[in-house]
Amino acid sequence: MNLTHLKDRSVEWLTGGPEGDVVVSSRVRLARNIEDYPFVGHASDKQKARIEELLKNVILGLALDAPLEYVRLDGLEPLLLELLLERRLISSEHAEAEWVRGVAFDHAEQTSILVNEEDHLRIQFIRGGQRLEEVHRQAGRLDDLLSERIPFAFSSKYGYLTACPTNAGTGMRASVMLHLPGIVMSQEMDKVIHVVRAERLTLRGVYGEGTHGAGDFYQISNHVTLGPREEEIIDSVAGATKKLVALERAARFNLYNSHRQELARRVGRALSLLRRASTISSQEALSFLSQVRMGVEMDLLPGTPMRTLNELLLLTLPAHLQTMEGRVLDSSVRNELRASYVKARLATG
Repeated sequence: MNLTHLKDRSVEWLTGGPEGDVVVSSRVRLARNIEDYPFVGHASDKQKARIEELLKNVILGLALDAPLEYVRLDGLEPLLLELLLERRLISSEHAEAEWVRGVAFDHAEQTSILVNEEDHLRIQFIRGGQRLEEVHRQAGRLDDLLSERIPFAFSSKYGYLTACPTNAGTGMRASVMLHLPGIVMSQEMDKVIHVVRAERLTLRGVYGEGTHGAGDFYQISNHVTLGPREEEIIDSVAGATKKLVALERAARFNLYNSHRQELARRVGRALSLLRRASTISSQEALSFLSQVRMGVEMDLLPGTPMRTLNELLLLTLPAHLQTMEGRVLDSSVRNELRASYVKARLATG
């Protein structure tokens, strides 16, 4: 299947939203399995194929306001798998699997349904800004629609049964992506860790477990799914988000008042490098875009469109650049192409 058209399409979760100066996006993911079928890791190839066919037909038969496109992942070229991963439509585990599997998503990429990942179904909703309650309601509605057509594996004692016991119970992960350059610059990440631990949450990088906070972007999410109700999980993550937003804004305020000239030079230099560099790595681009994004939010860089910066966070990633070019590129060529693309986008807004 040809998915190269995705490179020309922005994603809704990078267009901003409530508390958008700090909160990049909110996401809720539900793990579900079909009753009387083995978990994916224990299913035969024939069973996996049956599960995929069954779920694909159910998903495409749903009467939704936003129609879903379904893509089979097995046999898809690695570059397109990486493109879907960069757009947060699939997970790294889903991309790397070697069995029959698929993903369904809508045009705005707010909804994605992963088929035959670790669990039979992973239902995901994502929106820009602090919209945890909203995405939770959306995920719940889709969960209800699917449960009317599919008997989910459920225990009165353990809740929804999942391949990994750490997902049992609600089967829900609620997460928020935060941009925390002020806290990082002020060397106050210990305050973030304190808030996260107090709420029994997990802190990780943009692309999940095992990744770091590249560009000062971090995710917080629940790691307990068995015991608390879904609403309690949402309240916990939302409460921690509120505290971290306040900490980040306080850090930026203090930097602005105590080190304004130094801060202005720093974000100005980052913008200058993005506009003039002849070669730039993905890590460097993310770091400079992070600083410029903060500078725009603090009115230190008037005239730089936030939407352009947010889109560049995605479009400068390796798979997007290579898809634009239509071929696989080595890192040095990607770095040159990235620099050229960033300069062109910043020049046109």
